[in-house]
Formats: sequence, C-alpha cells, structure tokens
Amino acid sequence: MTRYPRDLRGYGRTPPDPRWPGGARVAISMVLNFEEGGENNILHGDAGSEAFLSDIAGAAPWPGQRHWNMESIYDYGARAGFWRLHRLFTGLGLPLTIYGVATALARAPEQVAAMKEAGWEIASHGLKWVEHKDMPEDEERAQIAEAIRLHTEVVGARPRGWYTGRCSENTVRLTAEEGGFDWISDTYDDDLPYWIEAGARDQLVIPYTLEANDMRFATAPGYIEGEQFFQYLKDSFDMLYAEGLAGAPKMFSVGLHNRLIGRPGKAAGLKRFLEYARAREGVWFATRGQIAAHWTATHPHQRRERPSQMTRIRFVEQFGAIYEHSPWIAERAHVLELGPAHDSLEGMASALARIFRAATPEERLGVLTAHPDLAGKLAQARRLTAESTAEQASAGLDALTDEERSAFETLNAKYTETFGFPFIIAVKDNTKASILHAFRRRLTQDRETEFAEACAQVERIAWHRLNAMDL
Repeated sequence: MTRYPRDLRGYGRTPPDPRWPGGARVAISMVLNFEEGGENNILHGDAGSEAFLSDIAGAAPWPGQRHWNMESIYDYGARAGFWRLHRLFTGLGLPLTIYGVATALARAPEQVAAMKEAGWEIASHGLKWVEHKDMPEDEERAQIAEAIRLHTEVVGARPRGWYTGRCSENTVRLTAEEGGFDWISDTYDDDLPYWIEAGARDQLVIPYTLEANDMRFATAPGYIEGEQFFQYLKDSFDMLYAEGLAGAPKMFSVGLHNRLIGRPGKAAGLKRFLEYARAREGVWFATRGQIAAHWTATHPHQRRERPSQMTRIRFVEQFGAIYEHSPWIAERAHVLELGPAHDSLEGMASALARIFRAATPEERLGVLTAHPDLAGKLAQARRLTAESTAEQASAGLDALTDEERSAFETLNAKYTETFGFPFIIAVKDNTKASILHAFRRRLTQDRETEFAEACAQVERIAWHRLNAMDL
C-alpha cells in the first residue's frame, strides 16, 4: 500500500463561498515581515552573514564575518522602512498582519509598541530568520517553543498565527501539532483558507504568497520599479475582484518587507495599489487573524471518512460492490498510490477504473457477465443487488407493460447469444425509449467494438454508484 501525501485536488471545481463580511468580493491580507535583527549574523551566534532578500545582487554569506553592507541594508528596514510603512498604513486606516521574528521583535521595542498602538496583528515568524530545511525535527520543535515563549515575553501575548518562511518539510505538521495557533501559513497552494488534520488537531491554513510579494525586488526575475509592483498587484486584484463578482470570492495575500518596499521608490507603488483597492466597493481589508476567525465560524472543519486512509477491509466493504459482484477491483485499488486527490468522486472513480482497465480480457469479461439482464428474470424474482434494483427502477424498468417486457426479453436473448455477455447500459443516463434504441443500435456492432462499449458503460455505472455515496 502506497499513500501520496500531497493534496493536488484542493477544493476542486467547486470551491466554497467564503461569505466574506458585508458580501465582500475579495478579502485582502496585507502582511509585513519584520526580520531585521533576526537574520543570520555572527552577532546572533550564526556561522556567517545573511545573504537572502536584500538589494545586494548575488550576495553570498561571509563565514565568520560581519557583512557591513548587508547589515546596513537590514538596519534600514528597521530604522526607516518600517516607519514609512507605519505612516502609510495608519494614515489609510488599513489593518496589517506582522510576521515577527521573535529575536527581531526583542531588538525592536519601539517598533513593537507602534504595532500594538496601531492595533496590528503580530504573528510569529519563527525564532530566527534562518533556514530550517536541514534542521533536525527535535531542534525545530524546540525552536518553535522558544519562539512562542520569547514572542509572548516581548509582545505581552502569545502569537495566534505562524509563518516560518524558510521552512522544512516538518514545519506545517509541527506548528499544527503545537496546538495553539488559530492559523498557520507555510503554504502557497490556494486562494482560500483550508483545514488540515494533524493527529487530533484540526488546523486552519491560510496560504501565503511569494509572487504578490516585494521579495521579487530582490530576486530574478523580479520588479525593478514601484510601478511594476503596483501593476502586478492591480492585475491580481482585478482578476480576483472579477471572480468575486461572478460568484467565486477569493482571498488576496500581499507580502512586504521593511528593507525592500520601505524604500521610497518601491513604497510609491504600494501606496498606489492600496489607494486603488481601497476605493473599490466590496473589498475587505483584514488581518489574517480576522480571516481565520471568520472562516472558523463560517466553515468549521468536519472530519469525514477518507478512502485514502481506510484499511483494506473497510475499503473493500465500502467499494467492493461498485463493480457488480467484483470486489477484487476494490482490493487491488487499495494498493494503488492513493492520496487526498482520491478522497472524492472522480478520484475513486479513477482508481477503480484503472484496475478494471488493467485487468485481463477474461477478468473484464467476468465483470460484464456478472451484470444482470435488463428487466430480466432476476429482476422479476427480486434477486438483483440493491444497486442494480435502484438503477433499473430509475428508468422505469420495474414497471414495464407486457409488450415492453416481451421486447426486452427478446433483445436480451439475441444480444447475449451474439456477444456472450449481457447488454449493459448506465440506465441512470437513459429512459426506456433510449435504452431500447441503444439495444438495437449496438446489436449491429462487431464484438470488439461492443466489448469496449460495454466496458465503458460498466465504468459509467460505477461512477453513478460512487456519486450516490456523496464522497
């Protein structure tokens, strides 16, 4: 048995209506990363200097040395960039979520006081602004705990949201298992919040962004002027706003950094976007905490039985009758590489159909011959499976006139004699008249063509049976 952990389906073709407050067509989450003073630096006990997300092209760490230019650029973010952004957001009266590195916050008491005075949400951005990809799980768990402790000491309340950024494969699970976060954001995989299950914990995830993000000023390909940043944010907003008008509201996250967007020429593009979006009707500027509270109240998580997590016995019990009298199909499907994408109608239809299609011709013939005649003797004797009984009744085949019953009996006999298996059709897609028409049309086909059509109808019947299960 192989299980694939990535969820490539998400909400599928029918995402939920978020029902944003006031009927908003888009929810905008503006995020300011406060990392200055928490980056790699030998003053912080690190092996070398920082090399990530600055205006120094091609920067590399300086092992064992302070990188004065890099430090100075980070210092600008705390000394000047932060206050420019503080004036911009408070002047427009817009809410902001801070991703605060705990050690950076500890070194910036005046900025923390200003965040609190503005009523901004202060979430955790980890203990230090460093890579976690090679960090042992126990060490990362300990750093999460220390980040919470220090954040609580500095801010006066524990963080209710979390984003590591330079995370490991364990980060989402570890922060969910910690159990105290209303939301976590170390994903980039959707335009809406969603729930994950981490053991007994139901954790809300609010995806973040690396593209509607001023980090593109420091990476290639990226922005080189504020106008480009404005235009990208505007285009993103306009698309999401139009989707909201069409009945599918979404969320728009924007990522900011003091040392990047805090520079005057870059900040001008941000200011233009904020004024543009603020002037539109039906826009909800919200902190991530506000979005989490709304989503939790409006779309609380409901656990359900998931096919990809079932035992073999339970899986066969649930899906063994989908293909008529052929539980071996479900038994073989259980050992496929199943994952979240299969916890759905189309996912399970695909898994079972793959087994049926990969079976030998003799095995597939066995599935065909397991099907009863339409309106045949088994139906009259009430010896059909529950699924077949309901299907035949849906097309009125349980209430035939004598003339109709005689026609079906004649056609059934001729078809079986011609092809060696009973006539199979997804009756839920048909009426008595269309079934009789298909009977006569298909009797003119060669056996190879008809075998293929019968198998396709078996798959369609399986789809209907799965659809009735409300996966």
